[in-house]
Amino acid sequence: MTTTEPSPSTAPVPPSALALRASPVAGVAFLMFMIGGLASSSWLAWHQHVELLPPTLTTEAILEGDVTHRIARELSKAPLPVGAANLERGASWLLLEDSGPRVRKGCPGWLFLTDELKLNRHAEKNANAKADAVIRLNRQLATRGITLLVSVVPDKSRIATSALCDLHRPPVLQQRLRQWTVALQAAGVAALDLTSALQPLGEQAFLRTDTHWSEPGARAAAQAVAAQVRNMGLQASPRKRFTVDSPEARPRAGDLVRLAGLDWLPQTLKPPGEQTVQSVISEAPATPNEEADSLDDLFGDANLPNTALIGTSFSRNSNFAGFLEATLGASIGNFAKDGGEFSGAAKAYFASPAYLQTPPKVLIWEIPERELQTPYAGDLPVR
Repeated sequence: MTTTEPSPSTAPVPPSALALRASPVAGVAFLMFMIGGLASSSWLAWHQHVELLPPTLTTEAILEGDVTHRIARELSKAPLPVGAANLERGASWLLLEDSGPRVRKGCPGWLFLTDELKLNRHAEKNANAKADAVIRLNRQLATRGITLLVSVVPDKSRIATSALCDLHRPPVLQQRLRQWTVALQAAGVAALDLTSALQPLGEQAFLRTDTHWSEPGARAAAQAVAAQVRNMGLQASPRKRFTVDSPEARPRAGDLVRLAGLDWLPQTLKPPGEQTVQSVISEAPATPNEEADSLDDLFGDANLPNTALIGTSFSRNSNFAGFLEATLGASIGNFAKDGGEFSGAAKAYFASPAYLQTPPKVLIWEIPERELQTPYAGDLPVR
């Protein structure tokens, strides 16, 4: 004869006396937190410090959750969430050396951007869409007599591999840069992969606590771009001479420390900083002949740069644009944009008077590798 054990009761367990005494305090604390969050978010919205909805609202953005993500991102700028997030980020770093969702910790003293290591949805489709956009743009520019040179900046995690330590870079990302540039070249677009220029420098090509290249990396990239311009039979003008002065190294605050939410901590508690040299690149005084040529063209446009640079913060950091001018021996127009991602600077430039009134002969477009497989919103209009 078998006996059946009684099934465990599903009746709720009565709260303990301690829980009963603490629950009003917890409820009041939670209510005050919600009221504070609502008040700070309302203040931001009332004073138009946040833009909850994107300028162009699409069905795909709604279905994919982009709209709700944007709202959450915008509301996170409220004072209370910012303060709470800072406390959480500081405690996580000090107790666990956790650098947060946007930053990954490599070898001691090294930080990397998470975007370089993540796998994007529809990666191949996104990369193909961006390649097609560049190919169409190249054809449009060619009809106006403009030569396009695309220069792709490899990921920091691709070049400074010895600084990754336990950080994992997915092997599937190994071929994405080469495949994308080869596809452009096959369609007749001048595309330069800067990997070969930066790889010999290794760790020295990038800053330890910053997403960007160091001055040695920026100089090597500028030399590679200038060599490609010359190999294409192009001549940047007007011809100028430049001097490069390198002062003493100074402390630099890396942007990855800010992205990790640790920039508010005392210096001794932050990730170790670094000393960098910020060279001063200046145009040398004109010779008598150059001054005479300039006077002859006083009311002309011969002294306007025939070369324009568009791109991201890479083109605005570590003197890349200055090294490019010095190597080309000519002034350039720098229209790069911080946070421009793939095409932000391009869209702004093609709508600007600088392009519409004085289009260049050579257009250099700098693109970070990590942007190649991210979603692409639309075309690049060229007038």
